[in-house]
Amino acid sequence: MKILLMEDDPVLGEIVTDYLQAYYETDRAFDSEEAQEFIDEGRYDLFIFDINVPGKSGVELLEELRSFNDTTPAIIITAYDDTKHLKESFDAGAHDYIKKPFELEELKLRIEKARILFHIEQDAPVIISEELTYYPRKHIVSDGAKEISLRPKEAEILDYFIAHSHRLISQDELVQNIWGFEELPSDATLRSYIRKLRESIGSEKIITQRGLGYRYE
Repeated sequence: MKILLMEDDPVLGEIVTDYLQAYYETDRAFDSEEAQEFIDEGRYDLFIFDINVPGKSGVELLEELRSFNDTTPAIIITAYDDTKHLKESFDAGAHDYIKKPFELEELKLRIEKARILFHIEQDAPVIISEELTYYPRKHIVSDGAKEISLRPKEAEILDYFIAHSHRLISQDELVQNIWGFEELPSDATLRSYIRKLRESIGSEKIITQRGLGYRYE
């Protein structure tokens, strides 16, 4: 996964870049002009743009890129704490927004959410068990003889579990990373998706820790 970070703050930029480079291929631009040069030279899977940088703001640069049909997923980071800048960011074509100060782990979670939502680097099949293989792009689980098609939300939940294997995932975390604010599911709906997913991949793969959440093994 290749990320372009645009952040002019020397301290924050270095901290975030060092952190991201431990997990992803990451380039860092100090301003919009340098960011455009990086974009002209190669393809990126994700943009992370700060709003307040020299030259064009992160929102202005993203809006311009969208006008040229660049559909690269984008996260806007900013110190602003108002809905005006939030709306401007989404109107410009951002898919996510994170406010300063933020934890590095939170940023990574948002990146992983983008990886799942936009199927970045998900061409390769995933081994679920000795018998089952999962094909992320097709949303199919296969045992070699038959195929099971997962509903879109089931596939998104499985993608999230796979990206965070062996870690306790609370119900709130799962909901916030799979559903939008306008479509939050009921507890019963979430349990229904989990039940159907267990029927497809094996009940032993998703462990319920009562009152805490789920763990994918």
